[in-house]
Amino acid sequence: MIDVSRKEIKYRVSLQEIADLKRRLAPLMKTDRHNGTIGYQVRSLYFDTPFDTDYEEKESGYQERRKIRLRIYDPEGQTAKLELKEKRGSAQRKRSLLLGREEAECMIRGNYGFLKDRDEELAMWLYLFMVQKCYRPKCVVEYDRFAYCLDHNDTRITFDTRLRSGESCYNIFDKDLILYPVVGAMENTMEVKYNGFLFTYIKNELKRCGSMPVSSSKYCRARMVTKHV
Repeated sequence: MIDVSRKEIKYRVSLQEIADLKRRLAPLMKTDRHNGTIGYQVRSLYFDTPFDTDYEEKESGYQERRKIRLRIYDPEGQTAKLELKEKRGSAQRKRSLLLGREEAECMIRGNYGFLKDRDEELAMWLYLFMVQKCYRPKCVVEYDRFAYCLDHNDTRITFDTRLRSGESCYNIFDKDLILYPVVGAMENTMEVKYNGFLFTYIKNELKRCGSMPVSSSKYCRARMVTKHV
């Protein structure tokens, strides 16, 4: 099990601001080893209750809330991460289980029984919680990410673009999955994550873009397309 706790602050940024920030951060931080030349793809399947409890709590501004998602980085891969993300204001805790492809496909079908047979305490907790609350797959969210990282204070800055979604098919391993754009090309997200405090020299560069922190959820933004029809 992977257990990560840190602060997370989000900003809405334009493509021009992203280009400028990349230029400024490149000499100060390491690029993520998965970036390549253009970044990498993130695809997640989010789960929620029949009453969309997690969606509604975020939209209502609850300070303490959670999300449960199944995440992959390659539709042809043989593993996935089952993640429980809990937030309290800007502080977040993310616990993850590494699943084999067959286990992940069970999650996609709404079959969580295998979790109670695993050794991790988190697996049993997720099984009981998701069954009791009737969690079911609700929405696929995909975007392109370019990331910078710094070992000190577990600092990580990501730029997420081309947010797209789909609610008709939940098979995140489908290479031809049909998704629709959620936002325009000029509406993108920068996430700043760190433990303890953000180093001043990083903070000074981020201030140059002029964007203010926002409360933003990719899951909620994706669901709003159909929720508000």
